[in-house]
Amino acid sequence: MKNILITGGSSGLGLELAKKYKDRYQVILLGRSIDKLEKAAEIIESFGGKCDILSCDLTNNEDLLMLKDLIKSKYGSIEMLINNAGIGHFGPFESLSPKDLDEMLDLNVKATIRVTQELIPLITSKIMNIISTAGLRGKVNEAAYVACKFAVRGFTESLQEEYKDKLTITAVYMGGMNTPFWIGSDHIKDRSRLKSPDQVAEQIYEKDDGRKEIMID
Repeated sequence: MKNILITGGSSGLGLELAKKYKDRYQVILLGRSIDKLEKAAEIIESFGGKCDILSCDLTNNEDLLMLKDLIKSKYGSIEMLINNAGIGHFGPFESLSPKDLDEMLDLNVKATIRVTQELIPLITSKIMNIISTAGLRGKVNEAAYVACKFAVRGFTESLQEEYKDKLTITAVYMGGMNTPFWIGSDHIKDRSRLKSPDQVAEQIYEKDDGRKEIMID
């Protein structure tokens, strides 16, 4: 069975996407916490899927190099990469700390670019970048987060041009979801009004037909 690698796969949208794609691929979940990854793998396997887990800090260059070598030696190649890992800090622009900015730029932008750069020689078919509607328009109290997502949008669109004869590369734009992403943040007052990650994952899976953009309303 061919492989799909999902970053940020231990919870939220990453885990729900793994549940959807498990019938077409052997799932490889990537994250930092072994405990969370093991629990996620148990869930995937309880649904009848095959799941491997890899612990990796995507913001650490040495980890990325080790990841590439491990995937090459263990799997040879991967059919599809889903760049899903991300972090958000929200609030008035002037209130964001240098640490907040560094964390978002390091994971949302630099890690997305670097993991793709390292793995793209091993990818045989598809890349999907989870971006969000923050990559389409500005939002109040999200200036730096939106800037990160605009960067990933530009990165994705450039890859679509550069690799148009080699790979299918898809950008996904969706609104906020009721996931652990919002833990510790009061940016969303009523999370219950948001779509569940299962609903969003289902729509992404259904629309994943080779198109360049997937819009989730």
